[in-house]
Amino acid sequence: MKKFFSIAFLVLAFALNACSGERKGSFEQLPKSAQEIIVQHFDKTGIASVKIDNDDKTTEYEVRFANGAEVDFDQDGNLKKIECKPNQVPETLIASEIVAYVKDNYPSSLIVEWEKEKKGSKVELNNGVELIFNNLNQFVGIDK
Repeated sequence: MKKFFSIAFLVLAFALNACSGERKGSFEQLPKSAQEIIVQHFDKTGIASVKIDNDDKTTEYEVRFANGAEVDFDQDGNLKKIECKPNQVPETLIASEIVAYVKDNYPSSLIVEWEKEKKGSKVELNNGVELIFNNLNQFVGIDK
């Protein structure tokens, strides 16, 4: 009987592990809204890899491009992070208030990374400065 429970536990652990973790994916497996963002703002043919990460209750997607750019999406296809270093993140993907703030206060800098956070968002400029914005896209401070 003890051996039966040990085997049952191993089978259950294997089954749970098979449902979670990171695996390779394809463009077609991305949520429709994520596919639309890529088609509109990036070179779909330049996709180097798609990773699908299944955690406890969520699924996240990471798309890497041959030019080094990376875009992360949540399970609904909403943007979580855009990294285009050393190139500029497409301005149309960032709130206009944030773009305006950067242009007014850092006119010679480019936004090379944007990340959604719980209380707002953070952008990194090509000069290494990281700016923090609240949920209303108002400047809060510099990340040190």
